[in-house]
Formats: sequence, structure tokens, C-alpha cells
Amino acid sequence: MNFEEYASKLLLAASGIDVPRGRVAVSAAEAAAAAGELGPVVIKAQVPTGKRGKAGGILPAGDDAQAREAAHRILGMDIGGHRVERVLVEEQASIAREFYAAVLNNPASKGPMVMFSATGGMDIEEIARTNSEAMREAAVDIRVGFDGAAAERLLTGLELGEAQQDVADFLVKLYACYCKHDAELLEVNPLAVLADGRLVALDCKFVLDDSGVKRQPELEGRGTPERLTALEERGRDLGLRYIGLDGSIGVLANGAGLTMTTMDVIAHHGGEPANFLEIGGEAYTKAKPALELVLDNPNVKSLVVNFCGAFARTDVMTEGVIDAWQALAPEVPVFFSVHGTGAEEAIAMLESRLRMTPHPNMDEAIVAAIAAAAGDGP
Repeated sequence: MNFEEYASKLLLAASGIDVPRGRVAVSAAEAAAAAGELGPVVIKAQVPTGKRGKAGGILPAGDDAQAREAAHRILGMDIGGHRVERVLVEEQASIAREFYAAVLNNPASKGPMVMFSATGGMDIEEIARTNSEAMREAAVDIRVGFDGAAAERLLTGLELGEAQQDVADFLVKLYACYCKHDAELLEVNPLAVLADGRLVALDCKFVLDDSGVKRQPELEGRGTPERLTALEERGRDLGLRYIGLDGSIGVLANGAGLTMTTMDVIAHHGGEPANFLEIGGEAYTKAKPALELVLDNPNVKSLVVNFCGAFARTDVMTEGVIDAWQALAPEVPVFFSVHGTGAEEAIAMLESRLRMTPHPNMDEAIVAAIAAAAGDGP
């Protein structure tokens, strides 16, 4: 779940991190009133996406009249597919130096990663891509945590001067905030040293891990729910976790892990998956609506059905797909890989009812599906 800047900064402030004074406004009049209290301000579109400045969604205002005009221009804008319905009216800051800092989930180390760069700003992604030395990274062992000593090691040699200790303290607080709120990402860009020497988080992006939503009931109402496609909404209403992707290879598999593996192998062989959809557990009873979901994506040119069972019986899952296939009679070519408990029975059903023989392994089924999607298959 994504959070807008104003909601993210509330978490930083509660964690002892300095943020600018600001007010949320839903109209130009409210923005003008806030500017009257705060003085020179910045009017910032509140949408759960980046690049707001480049889209014209962040404007300075020297007084309440300028704030009114800026808010009038920004409210109602579309930025990254999100309509701007409120703005953050925030006091202007005299910036002496900008940094970048983040804590995020890192698949490679299977744990949190603290990141810091002595260069911040809108083009941080390009800076990190072209200069690997610009971004410092520290994988965190959750059994040990991230303390002041770890922060100092991360900052060694960056010549931060008088800001060094403040930055180290900030990183410790940022990591603590990340842990406390089940964050998937907590990013501050820029983290600024102001002319008066204060270290202030001028922007913040917070993404709540979906699996942590139930542990954070006080945050759930502050976030911006993920925007779903029509097919994804259908999946949600059916109790199926369907995620649409950009490829042409449809995927049906049992269990999230096997589904992810199937998608990875598709990519490994040069294809692109069209979706994530697993029908493990009780979801196999929804084989027909699941198959309809996949096939209603017009980009799907072929389908991989990949079942592997230990406690789950592949013959039961396969029977559900066969029943659905015969009811829907799709023309899309399908390629099966079935292994584990009940595989012999499943294979026999496929051969007798669909006149199809599963491939001997997942790779061969996927390679065949990729070829068929490209028009090179049988």
C-alpha cells in the first residue's frame, strides 16, 4: 500500500525526524489560508507516485495569492494516472546540501537494506545508474539491527563534515521507523542540510508491505489503495490473487512460489508472462473463473499450466482445469507440466479428455508456449 507524502511525513515526525511545517489543503482557498500562516511555501501535489516536480505538480509560492494560484493549477491534475485531490502546503527551506536515504526490502540479502547517497534530488536514479560509487548500501541482519556504529560505517569517507553525526542518527531513526511500520520501502529524497544547519526530510515515500496491513490497522485508512485493472478487480472479488503483466504467456500454477518460479523461467527463456495467478489450496475449485481471467487478457497468446503436488493432489487440480477448458473451449494453445502426487492420474485424464500429453518438465512446456506465442509453434 502506497502513502502520499503528507501521510508518510507523519510517521517520520513521530519517529523523531525533523520535517518542514505544513498543512494539507483540498482547495485553493485552503492553500492560501495555509500560506498566510506559514509564509513563503511550496505547493506539492499529493499523489502516491514520483516525478511530481517534473510533471508540474510542485510549485513555489511567495505569499497567499501565489499559493492560491499554484493550488488552483495543481488540483485536478493527472500525475502518473492519479488525479490530484489535495496538496501539501509546506514552508520553504533554504537548502545548503541534499542527500538521499532509504530503507527497503532487498531480495538478494533476504532482508532490509539501508541506502545512502551524499547526492540527492530528482535524478537520483540516473546518478546511481551511472556512478555506482555514489550509492552506499548496508544489508541488515534483522537479528542484529542497525545502530549508530553501523550507520557510521556506512558513512565512512563521505566527508559529510558537521552533518555526519546528524545523518548517522537520522539513519538509525529511519530504520527504526521502517521496522515499526512494516515498511516495504521508506525513502527520503531529498534529506537536506538547511542553511541554519538543521537536517530535515523534505520529501518522503512510504510503502506499507501488504502482508503487514493487518498489523497496522491505524495506518490502513491513511494509505492509497493499489489501483486495480478490471481483471484484477474481478480476481479480488473472486478471492483470487490475479496480477496483470505486460507479456503474452498466460500462467496457471498451484502455489505462489511455483507461480513465481514459472514466471522466472518464462523470462529466462526469453518470454514475458502475462499474469500472476495461482490456484493452489481451495482456489482450484475456481478453475473456471481463474481460466476466464487469464484468457480475457487480449495479450495472451499461449498458456502454461504448471502443477506440482506434494500434499496437494495434481489430479484434482488438473480435473478442475479440464472441466473449465471443456466448458470454455478456448482456442489459445495450452502446455501442461504436471508432477507429484496424483500426476499419473492427471496425465491420464489429459490424454483421454483433452487429447493432450503434458511435457516432461516445466522448461519444455514453457519453451513450447513461448514458441507458440511467437507464432512458431504447432
